[in-house]
Amino acid sequence: MLRGHNAALVLDLLRTAGAGGISRLELAERTGLTPQAVSKITARLRTEGLAVEAGRRASTGGKPRTVLRLVPSAAYAVGLHLDRDELTAVLVDLAGAVAAARTVPFDLGAGAAEVVGAAVTQVGLVAGEVREVAGGGGLLGVGVAMPGPLDHRTGVLQRVTGFPAWDGYPLRDALAERLGLPVVLDKDTNAAALGLALRGPGDSFAYLHLGTGLGAGLVLGGALHRGVRTGAGEFGHQVIQLDGPLCDCGNRGCVEALCLAAVARGDLAEAARVLGAGAANLVGLLDIDRVLLGGRTIAAHEECFVRGVGAAVAERGRGAVVPVRGVEGAYPVAEGAAQLVLAPVFGRGRGAELG
Repeated sequence: MLRGHNAALVLDLLRTAGAGGISRLELAERTGLTPQAVSKITARLRTEGLAVEAGRRASTGGKPRTVLRLVPSAAYAVGLHLDRDELTAVLVDLAGAVAAARTVPFDLGAGAAEVVGAAVTQVGLVAGEVREVAGGGGLLGVGVAMPGPLDHRTGVLQRVTGFPAWDGYPLRDALAERLGLPVVLDKDTNAAALGLALRGPGDSFAYLHLGTGLGAGLVLGGALHRGVRTGAGEFGHQVIQLDGPLCDCGNRGCVEALCLAAVARGDLAEAARVLGAGAANLVGLLDIDRVLLGGRTIAAHEECFVRGVGAAVAERGRGAVVPVRGVEGAYPVAEGAAQLVLAPVFGRGRGAELG
């Protein structure tokens, strides 16, 4: 385990160094490992095709240093986003870059056999892109992100809002058996938040996802927060209007019900105001550093939502300046799902279990 941990430290530094690379001496200084230990680890990584020499740095009085860099194409992961009405599959390399992507119509309520079959088909199609990438490596596994609630540790779905028939279904194991690959399962918002945290400054933030539903992923102190019972982030079902409209979860006046109703009638300003009220509650409760917005509805009207949510957060922020921004990238959830597999390779993002 120690050898694996040390190798993960070295790999993570190679990843963050990018194409410019990093020297063995720098690796030793930043990891606290001895130069001899670093040499052994990097030799093994080179043998496995995960690292290569990337030239030499000019001498500053001693022998020029050889620098090493990660080989992004040495391995890949597939990320699946199983949304209520569409399925997105991405192929992601070790550096986190998307090598291929597919989005197709999908019905989460079609039943286990059809859903598993559709997921397996898309994994096969997008994984086939590995062969099209020059020097493409193997597939480490498949990360799956979908609406919750679910138990990421056992890979079992719970009473998914709007789809009660999924309650108790072992989706992770069913997919792993069909694919013959390791599979990790987590909530869509958790997966997206993990991917965003790996690119961020290690702070605390909330990722709010508005599409066919509304949820949140929480990162506190740079670490994904799932909660003891994996229920953290059920942001859409906080009640903000006691006598409000009935929500699919069974409660009345949930943020999700109010927000989606406003979107349905074309009142985007009201939808942003409602979302902002929920976001302000999170900011006040958790003292987070920033709010990130994503999902299909946000992407289609980003300026409106960023402005409306930002205004609500600022109004109730009691002097605290908490920036509100849209996320970058077309597939934040699917890319985050791939990171459920890739992040542990670099000693990051542990928590979800492989099946």
